[in-house]
Amino acid sequence: MSKKTLVSAITAALVVGAASTTFAAANPFSDVPADSWAYDAVTTLAADGVIDGYPDGTYKGQNTMTRYEMAQIVARAMAKTDLEKADKALVDKLAAEFAEELDNLGVRVADLEKKSDNVKWGGELRYRYYDIDRDSKAGDETHNKVLFRLEPKAYIGNSGWTANARLDYEMNLSTDENNDGVVVDRAYVEGPLFGATVTAGRTPLFTAQGLLFDDRISGGTVAFGSDEFKTTLAAGRYSEDDHNAYEKDARDITAEYYGVQFDYTPNDNLALNVGYTALTGIDAKNSNSQKIVAPFGGDKNDTTANFWYAGGKYAFDKNVAFVGEYAQNTEANTEDQAWTAELQYKGANPADAGSWGMYAGYRQIETFASIAPTYDDIIGTGYKGAVVGASYVPAENILATIQYFDGEETVSSQDASKFFANVDFFF
Repeated sequence: MSKKTLVSAITAALVVGAASTTFAAANPFSDVPADSWAYDAVTTLAADGVIDGYPDGTYKGQNTMTRYEMAQIVARAMAKTDLEKADKALVDKLAAEFAEELDNLGVRVADLEKKSDNVKWGGELRYRYYDIDRDSKAGDETHNKVLFRLEPKAYIGNSGWTANARLDYEMNLSTDENNDGVVVDRAYVEGPLFGATVTAGRTPLFTAQGLLFDDRISGGTVAFGSDEFKTTLAAGRYSEDDHNAYEKDARDITAEYYGVQFDYTPNDNLALNVGYTALTGIDAKNSNSQKIVAPFGGDKNDTTANFWYAGGKYAFDKNVAFVGEYAQNTEANTEDQAWTAELQYKGANPADAGSWGMYAGYRQIETFASIAPTYDDIIGTGYKGAVVGASYVPAENILATIQYFDGEETVSSQDASKFFANVDFFF
């Protein structure tokens, strides 16, 4: 027997010996038939970003694979815990087909990946500066601070549920002082339940374009429906101090929050929304702990505010889009309306170095027409005027933003302006 033949025989024996536990109903090293449905399933998962191929990091759909190779791909897909429903169904079907190989080869790998990736940590370091000039008695104001934020996400088994939190620590660069400590801004669970997506705890809530509310409540949300038509219900306790960035005499507000929103997205270019939000049992105090009468502009001692809103977004092409939204507080006797209209060009994506975007628009957010608008970094309640902004990604996961507002206070009609700059370092 030649040396070459002897080496081949020994190698074959070692392979068979090492893999003896993997030979069951099918030989794991036999090719999956070229016309098998499994190839189409894997192609779909690759297109959806669930897998990136095996073993060299690529997927070549025109090549056949052994059952061993296919099992390895399925094992890697099984390790993902945030799959879409359609992708999860494909992975489950593949897992059933290659159950023998997964039991003997792949499941151990998947279990290890799941355990090592059970908790994901993200966050950001943010520098923010703004300068407000006001002709009114509120006067001028400067903000020069750094925020360190951690956002852990823990996967709860393979149920599709996650536990989420957001922890903030802020430092004032102007005075070289720290805040009182770490603030747990969010702590909630999220997952599927009876065909809906549910959140519960100190959960984030964003209405429509953010004209009315972009904050958190202690309660829950339920979202159900299709990609085309979705309904979101929200209920909980709202409590926020100094939620109005412009108001010198800040309000501390607590209330019960109830809301419903309907979203209609018939295609990639158009998204419409309409919704209703109610605050009941409102209790508000100023910075001196004195009770504020009718904090949302209603009759004396009125503890209710009712808001409705409608709007949407239309993309003319991949670069240009128009956004508009209107809101009204039907319980307020004055200062009860808010609206925004802006034209957006391109958009900065923190994951895409060199990407950029800009916008220009006009906003009017009267004093009692909004609860916690997302725009309060540049314009809060009680102001109206023109706004412009631009953002740029100089390097991956670094986002620089500048904005400028020029307008007036809605009550006094006195001039006000604001310059805003922000740099986010995401990790």
